[in-house]
Amino acid sequence: MVAAGERLIIGDFFERDLSGWETESFEKETQYGFTGASGRTVLRARCDASASGLVYQQEIDLTRTPVLHWSWRIEHVYRGVNEKTEDGDDYPARIYVIHDGGLLKWRSRAINYVWSSNQPVGETWPNAFAGQAEMVAVRSGPPTRADRWYTQSRNVAEDFRQIHGLELDDIDAVALMTDCDNSVRQSRAYYGNIYFTPGN
Repeated sequence: MVAAGERLIIGDFFERDLSGWETESFEKETQYGFTGASGRTVLRARCDASASGLVYQQEIDLTRTPVLHWSWRIEHVYRGVNEKTEDGDDYPARIYVIHDGGLLKWRSRAINYVWSSNQPVGETWPNAFAGQAEMVAVRSGPPTRADRWYTQSRNVAEDFRQIHGLELDDIDAVALMTDCDNSVRQSRAYYGNIYFTPGN
């Protein structure tokens, strides 16, 4: 973990650093590795009917740094899927934040910021497999160009307040995943640095 002033970097992918990130597998593993893109090093995800992610388990103080920032790009979306069903619960790219309920697992809550294949930006819905996780479409539909990067930011404290009705001082983990197992697809996605700041 790297802290530079008030910028808390948890994914320093430009520097080929995966310190603190661990693989979480659900199905055949998506392959994650570093590659060059747009003149810098980024994290590439290669999905082939697979579902695994990378998880960074570390308490993040939302009273100090509530705003999550990241950049990403994808080559294509998944056509013809219903993301609100188990068969269509696949996303070319997603970043999610987790508040762990500890021994009281039913109190755990998560927000998935997804690049949706077809839901409108701003739409929210329960995850098809885990009702404690809410999906939020922050991008939707195919990119204008496969090599175009998009930068996102979300106030995680505010999102937990509005979506889950929780007033949180911290979260316990951040994860990323490119999955295509339920719809049996293939895809490629790319992730830039992930970090938190006090504000936008």
